[in-house]
Amino acid sequence: MLSNFSALAIPSTKTIEIEPPTHPQHRHASDRENGIEHDPPISDKIFKTGAKMGSYKLGDSTFYSLINNYADLGDFKSLEKVLDRMRCEKRVVVEKCFIVIFKAYGKAHLPEKAVDLFDRMAYEFECKRTVKSFNSVLNVIIQEDLFYRALEFYNHVIGAKGVNISPNVLTFNLVIKAMCKVGLVDDAVQMLRKMPVSKCQPDAYTYSTLMDGLCKADRIDEAVSLLDEMQIDGCFPSPVTFNVLINGLCKKGDLSRVAKLVDNMFLKGCVPNEVTYNTLIHGLCLKGKLEKAISLLDRMVSSKCVPNVVTYGTVINGLVKQGRALDGARVLASMEERGYHVNEYVYSAVISGLFKEGKSQEAIKIVTRDDSQKIIVIDGLCRDGKPDEAVEVLSEMTNNGCKPNAYTYSSLMKGFFEAGNGHKAIEVWKDMAKHNCTQNEVCYSVLIHGLCKDEKVKDAMMVWAQMLGKGCKPDVVAYGSMINGLSNAGLVEDALQLYNEMLCQEPDSQPDVVIYNILLNALCKQSSISRAIDLLNSMLDRGCDPDLVTCIIFLRALREKLDPPQDGGEFLDGLVVRLLKRQRVLGAAKIVEVMLQKILPPKPCTWARVVEDLCKPKKVQAAIQKADVDDPLKQTAGEVNYIVFETQVARKKQWQAEPKRC
Repeated sequence: MLSNFSALAIPSTKTIEIEPPTHPQHRHASDRENGIEHDPPISDKIFKTGAKMGSYKLGDSTFYSLINNYADLGDFKSLEKVLDRMRCEKRVVVEKCFIVIFKAYGKAHLPEKAVDLFDRMAYEFECKRTVKSFNSVLNVIIQEDLFYRALEFYNHVIGAKGVNISPNVLTFNLVIKAMCKVGLVDDAVQMLRKMPVSKCQPDAYTYSTLMDGLCKADRIDEAVSLLDEMQIDGCFPSPVTFNVLINGLCKKGDLSRVAKLVDNMFLKGCVPNEVTYNTLIHGLCLKGKLEKAISLLDRMVSSKCVPNVVTYGTVINGLVKQGRALDGARVLASMEERGYHVNEYVYSAVISGLFKEGKSQEAIKIVTRDDSQKIIVIDGLCRDGKPDEAVEVLSEMTNNGCKPNAYTYSSLMKGFFEAGNGHKAIEVWKDMAKHNCTQNEVCYSVLIHGLCKDEKVKDAMMVWAQMLGKGCKPDVVAYGSMINGLSNAGLVEDALQLYNEMLCQEPDSQPDVVIYNILLNALCKQSSISRAIDLLNSMLDRGCDPDLVTCIIFLRALREKLDPPQDGGEFLDGLVVRLLKRQRVLGAAKIVEVMLQKILPPKPCTWARVVEDLCKPKKVQAAIQKADVDDPLKQTAGEVNYIVFETQVARKKQWQAEPKRC
């Protein structure tokens, strides 16, 4: 049977010499030398004006294809050329072509280019802009987190004369999202109320977005009330809607309402997903309800809802924080059995927790070959008082080609200093320099603290000078260590000079209460009570509140250094009043607590002020009556305890928001 290609056979017996193919560029150059011209790969004829059929011309589809292709490639220069040619040939550029280009600008993170092209649509291409192209540009701006710019664009377009674009549900959703992101939650609520006027019915996304904004603004009750409102309006909540509310309530610690919300979720036919379980487990861990969290984790698995690394990590982290690192290690083993790839954060949390609980052998057992975990092991062994074993781990690391960092060397130095082997700590410092490891402010702080602790203040001062000479700025820990060393050596004036230098540093290097206590204690030991009080005044003026140690320092000094001795009650009472006048109620509450411990109750008028500023509003009058301001002699122990109880309740409520000191 003859081949279909037999007709192409060359009926000749001559040998045909086949030349190697020539590169097109070389061939065209050769042809130009011989005066031969070639047509372009795509004939220019297809771009020439064709016959019109309504608003469509022959060749328009080719332009549309080019726009799609160039948009996919992100070739905006070619896109502009195509648009220019279409405009010159008076071709119709349909809105969907512009939307394709807007999306391309979004992928390229060029929102202003999208806005510019949106403006050109009307006056340059005579294309009618609708809500579709408007939403496309609005979305591009919001994707770049330019929320104020998005609101500005919305107001400009909707308020412009002759535009005639009516926002739809998507428009409202985007605007509400932008408003919530910048904290304009009230405006977002008003936007929701405007939707029915614009003949737009809010959907589940609208409500979910607004609920999320309300939750983040700490307006949980309003967010929950929207759940009832949306159901009345015939909009059924989605799992996302419930997840937003569950997350808000969990962060607030209101687990009883969370439980009711989950029951409501099941009643509405919404099946919890991974996000729901993760949020619930995280909320339980925050409240310390680890057993319920683990039970929920088992329920999650039985519901065929696969827990992810975040879920396991949340439970493990909660166990470690409760001092149950061994249980955390068991959950970690369960993760590995299920085939999960455990990240370094989870491993590090368990290993660090085991070391803190004194279970160094268990910690070493779960260490993999990863060098970052060995760094944690070195730190853990040093904390456990085993720096020599930590050196062995370090040697293993270096033999494997891993270069220790400044954190590793700092841990070793600290470990040797705390173990009483200061000479070995100095050897580590020298070894660090020999291996060209940069000695940062943390390393210097550890060395200075250790030398001062070993009463080698002169050596510490030399290291301090070296640190400054290298341009390394001391941190608060370094200043505190040096000031403490100088004070203990009786060099109080030098310590005060260093304190004054510290006042000229950046805000994050200003003295804290620990440094003030060191100096106050040193001055009081020298019987310089007036200078100590001056320093206390400076401390208050600079916004640093005294603590328990500050009070004890002054109580001891007033009792031991004055003649006749004073109990310090009036001094502390005055300190409370001064703090309250400065609106520093938390600092005042700490002083009141010390006074009660030392059985030095404040004056009745001070009690009244404390109760007014700290206690629950509904019980203020009752507390004042209990204190019996008019007759302080009637203040019994029971009545004082009542006020203490009220104060503690108020403090507990307010200190939840107080930033924790490291």
